[in-house]
Amino acid sequence: MKTTLIALALALGVTGLSAADKKVQMKDLPAAVQKTVRAEEAKGAKIVGLATEVEGGKTMYEVETTVGGHTRDLLLDAAGRIVETEEETGIDAVPAAVKTALEARGTVGKVETVTKGKTVTYEAVVEKNGKKTEVAVNAAGKPIKS
Repeated sequence: MKTTLIALALALGVTGLSAADKKVQMKDLPAAVQKTVRAEEAKGAKIVGLATEVEGGKTMYEVETTVGGHTRDLLLDAAGRIVETEEETGIDAVPAAVKTALEARGTVGKVETVTKGKTVTYEAVVEKNGKKTEVAVNAAGKPIKS
């Protein structure tokens, strides 16, 4: 997903999809993707936006949602399988090592838990000296490339 662009846009107070995404409507999605999106709605997710994007030569489907007052974005493949989730979380809900690593970099803003397969990482917008940057760390608090 275009996590860096989305996080940067959120840090700057801009909402919506990244420039590389193509906005679509539910009817434009493959049937399997529509089924997954509808299942998310049935679980209480509110659909905020739908888009297609190309990653590694494959068309992927991004579903922006809100659930329980926070954001959760899903990346699906053409078969409707969830490939990645990015879910907003509070700084106090992340592992202690993650919290320590993020707070060491400055004032922590929005934090997201990113799950891709069995791998869970954390991304946050951190402000220091008036400059906002995105920081990504693993569960041990070690920096990773996003």
